[in-house]
Amino acid sequence: MRFQKPLIPGRLIQRYKRFLADVELEGGEIVTAHCANPGAMLGLKAPGARVWLSEPDNPARKLRHSWELVEADFGDGPTLVGVNTAHPNAIVAEAIAAGFFPEFADYGPARREVKYGRNSRVDILLEGAGLPPCYVEVKNVHMMRRRGLAEFPDSVTARGAKHLVELGDMVATGARSVMIYLIQMEAERFTLAGDIDKAYAAAFEVARSRGVEAIAVVCAVTLDEIKVVKRARLEIPTSAPDA
Repeated sequence: MRFQKPLIPGRLIQRYKRFLADVELEGGEIVTAHCANPGAMLGLKAPGARVWLSEPDNPARKLRHSWELVEADFGDGPTLVGVNTAHPNAIVAEAIAAGFFPEFADYGPARREVKYGRNSRVDILLEGAGLPPCYVEVKNVHMMRRRGLAEFPDSVTARGAKHLVELGDMVATGARSVMIYLIQMEAERFTLAGDIDKAYAAAFEVARSRGVEAIAVVCAVTLDEIKVVKRARLEIPTSAPDA
């Protein structure tokens, strides 16, 4: 996923009310940007952090800017982290179309935001002749408390646990279900933050036992684009086998 226009650099003043962030641009102007990330953003919202904003071409928007990237240091020096949770579905769909996922090779083009389950929409639905439909949920990962180890979630997510139940329900009907954790920063390994959300970790355990697959992938994040480049090793305590 390439950014349509050059990103605008600045320094974070504060992130507040979950979806707002005040940023001082390089010329001294202070703007309020939309923060699409509903999580706690642990370690990513320190005042003074270098951030980058986009300015979408949408005159109907109340806020002109969106917060896209932040510079963080997880022990290996400064690195860029993608924090805009509006992008993961498009990034994964792009990677599927490019052939990054061999397990999806025989499916046709991805459909996005398809109704399923109990009044929900699946992020991506894959279909192919003679194949079971494949329901794909995507979660953005942007937390790292130990070097090289990405974690999800960074806050309690009842909605995320609900999605795991619904993915398991789809498997019970004969479909495939895949949970993709999209890591928008450099990482080698992935795990669940059970200390932050025990219910989500428990729901994941049940979903895996029901046949839900799990994949973690890592993005290369630059000021020009965000692109899936490799897989991360799953390090999740569970009795179910890794995908």
